[in-house]
Amino acid sequence: MSDNSNPELHKRLSQVKLLALDVDGVLTDGGLYYTDSGEELKKFNVKDGQGIKLVMQAGVEVAIVTTSTSHATLHRAKKLGIKHTFIGAEDKLTVIKKLCEDLSLSLSQVAYVGDDIVDLPVMCAVGCPLTVADAMPDNQACAVYVSRLAGGQGCVREICDLLLKTKSKVEARLSLIEK
Repeated sequence: MSDNSNPELHKRLSQVKLLALDVDGVLTDGGLYYTDSGEELKKFNVKDGQGIKLVMQAGVEVAIVTTSTSHATLHRAKKLGIKHTFIGAEDKLTVIKKLCEDLSLSLSQVAYVGDDIVDLPVMCAVGCPLTVADAMPDNQACAVYVSRLAGGQGCVREICDLLLKTKSKVEARLSLIEK
């Protein structure tokens, strides 16, 4: 579903306290780049990084959960100030459950962005499953929102902006109630 005026989507987004992200195919375009010496390189989108920073400034925890063991991911996470980074995560759902326990959150408070079959167990378990325009069909079918943009092309920024807009609308309504 890609209609950002959907009330169910806004309800789910308004409950999000943790945004968890896959890397390959979400934060990157899914391409694998290697140097002559065999070192793996990844290309990250600066707009995605800015969106992540804005979401964290708004009080949402951010996590990276990837099966990849590339140290490029660790460097990117550190540069963005992401405290919860899990590389080599073969069982992503177990990682997310443990992180929720550590943060005193429920799975219903998690938004997860994944694009391929390894992400489906998490997407099926969290309150707000999200995916990217070029995700596998099963991921798109599971998601409450499919970004207009492809992985590595600003899709995470699109999702962060949607999350921030939803949160600001909720905060505006709460401030009216408190008056």
